[in-house]
Amino acid sequence: MRIKANDIYVNYELSGKKGAPVVVLSHSLSSSLLMWNPQMDALNPYFQVLRYDIRGHGSSDAPSGAYTLELLAEDVIKLLDALDVDRVHFVGLSLGGMIGQSLALNDPHRLQSLSLCDTAAVVPAEAQPLWQERMDKARTKGMEALLDQTMERWFSPSFLKQDSKMLALIRQQLLATPVSGYIGCAEAIRRLNYLERLSEIKVPTLIMVGEKDPGTPVSVSVAMRERISNSKLVILPSARHLSNVEQADAFNAALLNFLRSLS
Repeated sequence: MRIKANDIYVNYELSGKKGAPVVVLSHSLSSSLLMWNPQMDALNPYFQVLRYDIRGHGSSDAPSGAYTLELLAEDVIKLLDALDVDRVHFVGLSLGGMIGQSLALNDPHRLQSLSLCDTAAVVPAEAQPLWQERMDKARTKGMEALLDQTMERWFSPSFLKQDSKMLALIRQQLLATPVSGYIGCAEAIRRLNYLERLSEIKVPTLIMVGEKDPGTPVSVSVAMRERISNSKLVILPSARHLSNVEQADAFNAALLNFLRSLS
């Protein structure tokens, strides 16, 4: 379904146990709410699950221009307001986790908990040329030019060989991402700089990361864990960046254990 929120139309799906606490799922760059398919059967029996397409992705609007993480977080707040939802458990992976940090820092009263998965709290200066290269490639050659290198960052070679239906769906969503949306969100990511503010986050926080994630490695999650006092760290064996897909069972078990401990 699509609903007007923050002057754009946002695509969302609400499922699960009516009247239960709401869990919001926020996906990675160049993906969509379908990235969370492996989590739905685990979460739906216990929670209302609100997953949505981030601005610039899926069936949400993709206005041109640079976005900011604060804008993307405001989209979440306006979506919750439009749906008359007060406080939520927020689960974000990669870009979604960066949005989650913005929410926890600027709108903490809307969060019951925060789960930061395969994400980072700062993009260092030395990574800026890499992000510029990716944006330039998308602008001049389209999303297909980013496909192979992205899939190799997201999944281990052994998982890629499985060629499962979920992998096919992930590829399809990446290729379908509007270039304007990719670039808008990449501009937000490259300006990420929350690391030294993380000590302000007081809501219960779960940090999860794939053991072999090359994009947001374990060391980055350790640095976040050290700064967020009310947090715990779970390292998922063998997984790369999209740990919720590659190690879905372990991811789901850790997430459910955390969320249900707060109920």
